[in-house]
Amino acid sequence: MKTTTYGLFRLCKIHHAFPSSIDLMHGFSLGSITTYGTIIPQSPSVEIGKEFTATCVLYTAAKATAEDIYWKLKNVTVPKEQYTKINDSAVSVTITITNETANWLLCEKKGSPLNRNQVIHGILLTKGYPPEKPVNLSCMAVQSGQKISSNVTLSYISVSNKSSKAHRSSGYIDFGTFPSFMQLAMWVEVENKLGKVRSDILDIYAADLVKTNPPSDVNILSENNFSRTLLVSWKHPIHVTYVTLKYNIRFCTVGSGDWTEVPPNDTESYKESFRLQYLKPDTEYVVQVRCIHHMGYGYWSDWSANSTARTPEDKPTSKPDLWRVIIPSQVKSERRVQVMCKDPVESNGRIQGYSIKIQDGNWETVAVNDSDLDSRSQERKIIPLYQIPWSDKRRGLIELKAWNSVGESPQASLVIPKLTQEPPSVEWLSWFTQQGRLWVKWQPPNVTATGEPYRSEVTEYILEWVSVSDGAMDWQRERRHTRTAAIKGNLQKFNRYNISVYPMYSGWTGKPLTIAAFLEQGAPLEGPSVKVRRTGKNDAELEWMEIPLDKQRGFITNYTIFFITGGKEHFVSTDTYSYTVKRMASNSKYVVRVMASTVQGSTNSSDLSFNTLMYAPGQIEAIVVAVCISFLFSVVLTMLFCIYKMDSIKKKIWPPVPDPSNSTIAKWSPDFTSKADIPKESALGDVSIVEVDVFDRKSLCEEDKAGLPLKKDKYLSEEHSSGIGGSSCLSSPHQSVSDSDEGGDEGQTTASTVQYSSVVASCGYKGQTPCPLPQSGSSQTPSFTRSESTQPLLDSEEHPEGPESQRYLRNPYFGRLPGGNNGDSGDLEDLNQMEMKKQGLALRRFCPLEEDFQQTTPTEEGQSPDGQPGPDPSYMPQLSGYRPQC
Repeated sequence: MKTTTYGLFRLCKIHHAFPSSIDLMHGFSLGSITTYGTIIPQSPSVEIGKEFTATCVLYTAAKATAEDIYWKLKNVTVPKEQYTKINDSAVSVTITITNETANWLLCEKKGSPLNRNQVIHGILLTKGYPPEKPVNLSCMAVQSGQKISSNVTLSYISVSNKSSKAHRSSGYIDFGTFPSFMQLAMWVEVENKLGKVRSDILDIYAADLVKTNPPSDVNILSENNFSRTLLVSWKHPIHVTYVTLKYNIRFCTVGSGDWTEVPPNDTESYKESFRLQYLKPDTEYVVQVRCIHHMGYGYWSDWSANSTARTPEDKPTSKPDLWRVIIPSQVKSERRVQVMCKDPVESNGRIQGYSIKIQDGNWETVAVNDSDLDSRSQERKIIPLYQIPWSDKRRGLIELKAWNSVGESPQASLVIPKLTQEPPSVEWLSWFTQQGRLWVKWQPPNVTATGEPYRSEVTEYILEWVSVSDGAMDWQRERRHTRTAAIKGNLQKFNRYNISVYPMYSGWTGKPLTIAAFLEQGAPLEGPSVKVRRTGKNDAELEWMEIPLDKQRGFITNYTIFFITGGKEHFVSTDTYSYTVKRMASNSKYVVRVMASTVQGSTNSSDLSFNTLMYAPGQIEAIVVAVCISFLFSVVLTMLFCIYKMDSIKKKIWPPVPDPSNSTIAKWSPDFTSKADIPKESALGDVSIVEVDVFDRKSLCEEDKAGLPLKKDKYLSEEHSSGIGGSSCLSSPHQSVSDSDEGGDEGQTTASTVQYSSVVASCGYKGQTPCPLPQSGSSQTPSFTRSESTQPLLDSEEHPEGPESQRYLRNPYFGRLPGGNNGDSGDLEDLNQMEMKKQGLALRRFCPLEEDFQQTTPTEEGQSPDGQPGPDPSYMPQLSGYRPQC
């Protein structure tokens, strides 16, 4: 079975040109594969940026013409405008090659609506650039053993693709025998599918190709008597018959990396040793050596391996760095001085101790342990020497010398002036950071010639810094003309330093000027600690502590207070440690936090909740005071009103009692005249006296009253009258409760009481019930009873109404008097006693009828003089109030 395949096929033979008339090629089969056409050229290399033309040739088996051909770059159809029809079976296409151009170029036959397009042929495009011309040609012949190798390394720089970076290529040339003393010409050719190019010719002398090995066996020797020199020796790497060499030496202190080269002129001769001079004593050095052709031809050899050695010690050649720190003392007018120092800059060996002298004292030795001070260390340590008390009025000189195993250093001195004689400080001081270093800038002091003991010129400056976090301090010295200096110490980021500048006047220490600074600032490590100092009704006072200096990590620029209530957040800024938030709602809950800020960030405190008050402080007290004042004012007004209305109040509480003497009471009995006879002294024997205790409701008879005081002069007037309304038994008829003109007991007993009288028969003594009226010719005489009271009569008693009032005379103390002969004496007694207990009164006395009492005898019982029926014969109505009873 024959299989037809549409795809790619590469011809074994390629025709690069076509005649003007091209015959259609017949399709042919190779095995089971049938081809329908081809593309010329086959899978070419194309140059980026240039145009490329390809031609598709159809075979007869394709059963298609040039009109049926389409070109595609992978899946993208090339526009018809770029096609060129050569004949009915050949069509060419021209495209511009770019980096984005697809690698596959396809020739396809247009298919039917039911069949897709058929691929006639396709080619793979290899994009690239032609080779670039090699540049920077160089050749090198390295040493091999004890002679120069015949293999020469040729190196150059080439670019194989414009889109690639240049790279170095190299190759070897084997001369068999090194061509010494010969002139050589060398070049490089580069070729690829897109072209071929050759470099420029390099004309070079054979000696210029030589590179020897570095010197060997480099050795350094130190000599005790030469503390500033080192002797360096080495061996030649190659025999002089091949190459005559010259050498180069460099050295540095251990760990510095700052190399110093010996001038080439000092080592240009063919030698194997050299003495290094002007070195530092007791310092370890590293030395390296290299070599080259003595005429400068060829290449320098590599540096030799490191060789180290230490120079011998020498006595110190500079002063120790003497300084002091003033410490406040608890003793008045006294300071404490901490004397300290650092090694001399040129200690020239290990410092073993110090000699110190204070004022006119003797030199004292202070030994230094090896662990305390190492002159070979890169960092100069601070050595505390003495701490001594120093009076504010004392001026003294401190001298110091350092010594090592060789000798002593020059002497350093420091003057501690009196507190009142300190030289002036610098004018101003500032700081800034630059390139990761902290810089300090100051203005020199304005000093004029004075009579002070110190010189008026500044000789140097002391720059001192103290770490706030751990108290570590250090200092450095600057020259007299310096105005800006960088701190040389190892400062830490986010750490606060107190920097002070001291002007020095030939050993005299001037007053310091201090400023705080940071090498680098950051956000605080923690927020402030907030508390509510006071809460009010509409405000609250917040207070917070300053963040510890070691946790500030910068200068606090401001504090921002955030307070939240009802879901709304408000904020306010301040630069103090307390703030009073105003215009707050009363009796409300607030959540507060405080944010501390630096120039590099901010940190919040924890949230704090509190409630405002319902009432402002003092408001409750004001309300209470106002109520109390109002109450007192009301009381005062009430008292004034009571005083003003005293008489009316008295009358309301104690109503005035009518005077019975002015009463117009009707006749007590129709059998008697209206005017009672005034009894005589002897008539007292017929008087019945009854004392009634209203509390125990007992009547005191004649035999019981002996135990009670009876003042006859109190109840009997000078006329000794006991008639109703008479003045013999009572005081003046015009006196009442309010009539207190008479003083003493008499005014209290007589003027404060009013007596009332009622008619009772002597036979009704015990029950106080009157007997029936006597018959004509009877010898029985009715008697009067009298009471003492401070209460007035009731209105119903003053103005009796109705028939009942015509039959009874209502008395608030004795009850009612019967109007007929058949009255119930028991009822009367009970009523009298009940009324007496209700009013708090007692029957005080009964007075006899007056002798001159005039009894009015009715003409006929039950009838008036004119023959009309009359009132009850035992009681006469009071038609016009009380009648006089006397």
